[in-house]
Amino acid sequence: MCDLADPSRGGVCRHRRSFLMAAVASAGTAWLGPSGRAAEETPRASDPYQDPASERPAEKMLGAGREIRITRLETVLVAPRWLFLKVHTDAGITGLGEPIVEGRALTCATAVKELERYLIGQDPRAVTHHWQAMYRHAFYRGGPVLTSAISGIDMALWDIKGKALGVPVYELLGGPTRRRVRVYAHVKTPEDVRNRRAEGFTAFKTGVFTTRPARIVETPGFIAQAADRFAALREAAGDDTDIGIDFHGAISPQTAKVLIKALEPYQPMFIEEPVQCQNVDAMVDIARGTHLPIATGERIFTKWGFREILEKSAASILQPDLCHAGGITEVRLIAGMAEAYYAAIAPHNPLGPISLAAGIQLAASIPNFLCQEQVNLGHGYLKQPFRVQNGYVELPRAPGLGIELDEDALADKIGHDWRNRETYDADDGSVVDW
Repeated sequence: MCDLADPSRGGVCRHRRSFLMAAVASAGTAWLGPSGRAAEETPRASDPYQDPASERPAEKMLGAGREIRITRLETVLVAPRWLFLKVHTDAGITGLGEPIVEGRALTCATAVKELERYLIGQDPRAVTHHWQAMYRHAFYRGGPVLTSAISGIDMALWDIKGKALGVPVYELLGGPTRRRVRVYAHVKTPEDVRNRRAEGFTAFKTGVFTTRPARIVETPGFIAQAADRFAALREAAGDDTDIGIDFHGAISPQTAKVLIKALEPYQPMFIEEPVQCQNVDAMVDIARGTHLPIATGERIFTKWGFREILEKSAASILQPDLCHAGGITEVRLIAGMAEAYYAAIAPHNPLGPISLAAGIQLAASIPNFLCQEQVNLGHGYLKQPFRVQNGYVELPRAPGLGIELDEDALADKIGHDWRNRETYDADDGSVVDW
């Protein structure tokens, strides 16, 4: 279809415009819109790779290469709870992303579908321009669904751009800042620690051990049990290993303070989400009461969400999720903000291997990276899964995100109906945090 607002169409567009003007004149008021003016075709978005100043067919800007256009966006539900995105182009290059909100996969897929109207026909390589358009053209900005949809698309556009130029994404972000990327594994028991160490991990994360949901004010027995369980993990891991602990926002401020004091002798790598993130001042109060690093960020979106946390020193380790916070484009900006406050970046990722690949590309390009979370290195999903050696993953050398899906292995993993747990207090039936 001819785009009347796109000067790259040149003479073809002018010819069609002349034809349409003649048709309007002959048809009279039948072509008039509600205002009495001739109805106009909705203009397409501007293309930063086109030169709008010329009357002749626009010349490509330096470095743009041959024309590439987005033709289709494809979302696929993938077990156990993921949503994969494939952005197809007319150049035969397909970009991969993960636009997911856990428990809201179909909602997020719909949000991606709504953004498709803007993206079809666009040159995918103008990544930052498209991020701005998708985010700012929405009157209601932010929130988990919109930013997660944008995040997955952003990953896929960077993947396309890297593949088109034949380089990894980190090369497009200024080149590598390190040779390899440290990753950590989840553990619950001392046996888990020993097994993960045997697999090559040197950093771990656990949760608060409980036999029931935590109450607002807890007993000495609850605190002692949780601290003793962490002490057992520390003993199994040794003093040369890092172990973070995730409160998951399910511990009240009153109990979090007491529990953190009990954990201090075992020096966790960080205390993650000691309280819910909605009240930054509550986190500030906790951070000032301990020498342990406070970490947060998995439920915070865009640079605007992280601003107050940095300004008030509520956390010294930020954990933006590349599937939620705005993708590679936005999390790189968040990392720059964090650097000015001497804060580190430890990207959150309890999701799939596409998210992990994006996190590794980001980690390779920023100076203040700490450690990358992962739950799946790509076995059963990628043709070449990531490998951990001495706690680290080597930088990918392949272009884009550096990964390729194993479609045959994926065949029996298509589709899921994963939902968040619904938890209630066993004693009085009240709703408790997941």
